[in-house]
Amino acid sequence: MRIAITGSSGLIGSSLLRSLRQDGHEVVRLVRRPAGAGDEVEWDPRGGRVDAAGLVGCEAVFHLAGAGVGDRRWTESYRREIRDSRVRGTAVLAEALASLDTPPATLVCGSAVGYYGDTGDRAVDEQDPPGSGFLPEVCVAWEAAAAPATAAGVRTVLARTGLVVAAGGGAWAKLFPIFRAGLGGRLGDGRQYWSHIALHDHVAALRHLLETPGLSGPVNLTAPNPVTNREVTAAMGRVLRRPTLAAVPAPVLRIALGGFAQEVLGSQRVLPVRLLESGFRFAFPRIEDAVRAALPARASA
Repeated sequence: MRIAITGSSGLIGSSLLRSLRQDGHEVVRLVRRPAGAGDEVEWDPRGGRVDAAGLVGCEAVFHLAGAGVGDRRWTESYRREIRDSRVRGTAVLAEALASLDTPPATLVCGSAVGYYGDTGDRAVDEQDPPGSGFLPEVCVAWEAAAAPATAAGVRTVLARTGLVVAAGGGAWAKLFPIFRAGLGGRLGDGRQYWSHIALHDHVAALRHLLETPGLSGPVNLTAPNPVTNREVTAAMGRVLRRPTLAAVPAPVLRIALGGFAQEVLGSQRVLPVRLLESGFRFAFPRIEDAVRAALPARASA
């Protein structure tokens, strides 16, 4: 199968790229510079341009590009970058796919559990409405931007991703050095739910979305057992065999992280109802399993 990926240099995209190629798929990468290799297609989401000719013959597209929400402080300019990199990028790609004489059969478009906002200890699934605040507003606009592809008959799946447990990149990777140094601890009161997913399971779930023709619309990509920050802290301590006595008070987080602190301190108890109903099975459903899977065997021995 010929498959295109945006965001192929990121944590999830690079892992998905390897997985697809290992199984013999032809994968082309959308890059934000002149194409320099046979597997590259140039696109400029800011400028509104895609080399649509490079997408001809693609049967599926994974759209995973977007500025990292935890990479920098949320200044007004970075808020715009978070929003524009998702909303504008998705609109540009969806319109390009819709313009093809033969559009791909499937578009798997990234989204996030930020859609639900702060849910406290209330469990939510794909049938629940969006929350309020910056990230829910971004997610609503992000998902809506894929509409041109859907209107052109492309089966569009909105992959609402949770916190990806990985040591090689993403927000979770920043936790490992802190916990290895014995400085890890709960954030705020630690009662907020973190809806996580192991990187292995995330890649497997993305491929499941591609390979399950009956799925479209929003699908939560989170483990079936969301846990509190206290439980995350305890699991990290057990796996890394380090104390977890430190704690970071909420006011300190707000000073250090600015607007992103609300996402760290907020609670999202998200359930992957549609994913489970479609027959997907998690390899690492529990937080301790996911943490161990993120590390080389010797690191958790």
